[in-house]
Amino acid sequence: MTSSINTSMGLREWLMLVTLSVLWGASFFFVGVAVAELPPLTIVTLRVGLAAITLWFIVLVMGLRPPKRLKIWVVFLVMGLLNNVIPFSLIVWGQTYIESGLASVLNATTPLFGVVVAGLLLADERATALKLVGVAIGFVGVVMMIGMPSLDITKQVSILAQIAILVAALSYALASVFGRRFKAMGLNPIIIAAGQVTGSTLILAPIAIYVDGPLELFGPAAPSLAVWASILTLAVFSTALAYVLYFKILASSGATNILLVTLLVPISAILLGLMFLNESLEWIHFAGMALIAVGLSAIDGRLWRRKNL
Repeated sequence: MTSSINTSMGLREWLMLVTLSVLWGASFFFVGVAVAELPPLTIVTLRVGLAAITLWFIVLVMGLRPPKRLKIWVVFLVMGLLNNVIPFSLIVWGQTYIESGLASVLNATTPLFGVVVAGLLLADERATALKLVGVAIGFVGVVMMIGMPSLDITKQVSILAQIAILVAALSYALASVFGRRFKAMGLNPIIIAAGQVTGSTLILAPIAIYVDGPLELFGPAAPSLAVWASILTLAVFSTALAYVLYFKILASSGATNILLVTLLVPISAILLGLMFLNESLEWIHFAGMALIAVGLSAIDGRLWRRKNL
């Protein structure tokens, strides 16, 4: 019998979701630094490979035991493909042609796909009219914050790069539904996160070496310190730590709610820019944040039900 999901998130889940959005919001910046010197597949392979090393070290320190059943490792490989290999590769490739702001907007369509996919495939997460309205309102807020001019394809923005980010969003949605099976397996979230990024590394490493060639660690073509710092931050914080939070939220609150993080990512990106890059917020940003807050409250549902809406 499958354990039930609490589709209305509590304060603990919301705090984890906001933390996750900050970790993933920062990843767009660090990817932007890395793509200046490294090819996409190499970046993604380093990201998941170093994250795997980090997570397995934590597993050993905690005295946890890796699963031995082949079935579980097959699930890890599929989850790694859907949640890392496909979306990470497409997003990093897309960011070589489009700006990170546009990439985050397109990535924020994930809940649109997620509500539909979860509604079709999960009996306990059917897409209600209120959830659909909430996702639509939230996405409008995201577009407002980044600004419509950045979506103008006449400004030589690659259409293929935009499509790639949308396919990545769909892959994230499918992964959130597929990942629900981990709850029934009773695995520790750290084990799940470690297994997923390990599966991703096993898939990506040979492909990256074949397509991009071996990474040069020394010499004129070696990555700069700034790039290595970005890769390490991506691996340890935006991947290893982020996926521990991801699987905790997924287990307690379900596939639809975990996808709300993609609506919060642009907010965290703007706030990080305000704090560390001396950027300023305009009224349009606050208006966008307000719409996103309304959209999130509609998807969560509790406030709207209290108002009998």
